[in-house]
Amino acid sequence: MFKSLVQTFILALVFSIAAQAQLNNQSERAAQVQLNTITTAVPFLSIAPDSRAGAMGDAGVATSPDVSAVHWNAAKLAFVEEEIELSVSYSPWLRQLVNDMSLGYLSGYKKLNKTQTIGGSLRYFSLGKISFTDESGAPQGDFTPAELAVDVAFAQKLSERFSGGIVARFVNSNLTGRTNVLGADSRPGRSFAVDVNGFYTNDDLKISGLDATLNLGFNISNIGAKMRYTNTDRRDFIPTNLRLGSALILALDEYNDLGFTVDFNKLLVPTPPIYDNDGNILAGENPDVGVATGIVQSFTDAPGQYNPETGSVDAGSVFREELREINIGGGFEYWYDKQFAFRTGYFYEHFSKGNRQFITLGAGLRYQVLTIDMSYLISTTQQNPLANTLRFSLKFALGGKGSSKSSDTDAE
Repeated sequence: MFKSLVQTFILALVFSIAAQAQLNNQSERAAQVQLNTITTAVPFLSIAPDSRAGAMGDAGVATSPDVSAVHWNAAKLAFVEEEIELSVSYSPWLRQLVNDMSLGYLSGYKKLNKTQTIGGSLRYFSLGKISFTDESGAPQGDFTPAELAVDVAFAQKLSERFSGGIVARFVNSNLTGRTNVLGADSRPGRSFAVDVNGFYTNDDLKISGLDATLNLGFNISNIGAKMRYTNTDRRDFIPTNLRLGSALILALDEYNDLGFTVDFNKLLVPTPPIYDNDGNILAGENPDVGVATGIVQSFTDAPGQYNPETGSVDAGSVFREELREINIGGGFEYWYDKQFAFRTGYFYEHFSKGNRQFITLGAGLRYQVLTIDMSYLISTTQQNPLANTLRFSLKFALGGKGSSKSSDTDAE
């Protein structure tokens, strides 16, 4: 059994490396494809906050329910087994660039009854110390920018195998400490947002004689008001995102469990169009729209490959660019005796949309009420500031526990 698991792991790594090798000639592709990255305010809301998902290619919308479901898919909380769980996660961030940025995440839940669960989380992102100067370079003082998000979640079983969830979120982003920026007084950016999500699980399957569990999930996150930092600038979209995913968990025998998962992500905010020198739109659509319009527009507004010689967009290029805006992350998780876990995964984002491409590794150790997890990121692109990112998580199970069947592959 151990030999077959090692072979599976090696094949997964070989597949990831081979796939990356086919996409590695980026300088040649850049000459053929226009770079058009989508940017939003408060991108920290899109960072995987916990070590479990961080070790499986940032995939977590359909994995077995755990305390970090508040971020990935709150509907999963309806199927948790512990009465109460708390988790704390920490990650030094962008250490390739600076040495004092970090992301902290605290989450927890409480089962109300057999069908309802409430949860909450606090995410704190410190951007490190910054020294401000005026236009002449004179010091204006030091400040440590920080962003935070506070979540309140509720999950409800709608049937034996399906649940729905909703999250209310308050976001505060203080980047300047009210410093005067280019003649305008700045202020913290604030927004309110909601997540709407669903989760389906079926643990009565058989695959090649093995007990199996199939999970499906979706999460539309950060549906909320635009954000601004001064009275003069225009408002920026927050990272409204659609995430779809699935997971398959196999009980290999009494002691060994193996799970596979994959997530697909797409930002539901407008794609920047192509402008001429006078600011007129040559290709794409006007991004200065409301939140609801931006969500609908995001599926069709990619400008495509604009040809200045013909003054038109190449046929089929709009659809191809829309496909490039879908990020893919996935991996697998192996548990031995429900005590030790090994995880690995891969995340892919097209180079024209941000170029985040990396392999992830991680491990977990469960002892009674305590679970310790860590993950490590290996970049497959050069000069990636995310390279060598570490995440650490601790999870504490409190109160009583029901059937452990659906939590066999659970770890934070």
